[in-house]
Amino acid sequence: MIYLYSWPAPNGHKVQILVEELGIPYKLIPINITKGEQREPGYLAINPNAKIPAIVDNEPSEGDEPVTIFESGAVMLYLAEKMQRFVPADPRQRIEMLQWLFWQVGGLGPMMGQAQHFFRYAPSPVPYAIERYQNETRRLLKVLDQRLAGRDFICDAYSIADMACFPWVRIHKYTGVNLDDFANVQAWYGRVRARPAVGRGLDLLRERWVDVSTSDEAKRNLFKAEEGA
Repeated sequence: MIYLYSWPAPNGHKVQILVEELGIPYKLIPINITKGEQREPGYLAINPNAKIPAIVDNEPSEGDEPVTIFESGAVMLYLAEKMQRFVPADPRQRIEMLQWLFWQVGGLGPMMGQAQHFFRYAPSPVPYAIERYQNETRRLLKVLDQRLAGRDFICDAYSIADMACFPWVRIHKYTGVNLDDFANVQAWYGRVRARPAVGRGLDLLRERWVDVSTSDEAKRNLFKAEEGA
């Protein structure tokens, strides 16, 4: 059994989509990051970085001891490799897919996250930060758009690279950046969104979603503690 600790946010959606695509048994355990549950001792024992998602696999492929994994990219790679799905078997194709997975983890996600923060959540406008992160979001979307030219999916076959990028592209409106100039990204987004498992993954915990922009408690639990306040 896979125990999935998550919340309805882009990084949580990445793994929620993957477990639905894989069709594996799992138990979803909500970690309400808007109430600070990510910093409770029990969860810190699973993820010392106090973020979502994380998993505990009680039935690993090797050995009897449960495996605990945090960081969304690591979780996705572990599950895909365990099930031998959504990761290319060919070594060169696998490296290509890994590049795009790490591109999302190191670039698309963090930059869109910062763009969202300064555009939507910051207590007062910081024009320099808004411009910087929106521009970087547009640059990364252009990179993705060029990659998708003539392709249905990022690495030709649908993979965890697509599942990783999709939830972040999904929140583009919250960054103040639209997709009008990225026709290939728009077409790709539609193909991914149309997959039934993607819909099921997004629906998980949907009723618990909190609009952080309207909640001082959520802002305090998400941002003030991170700043050490």
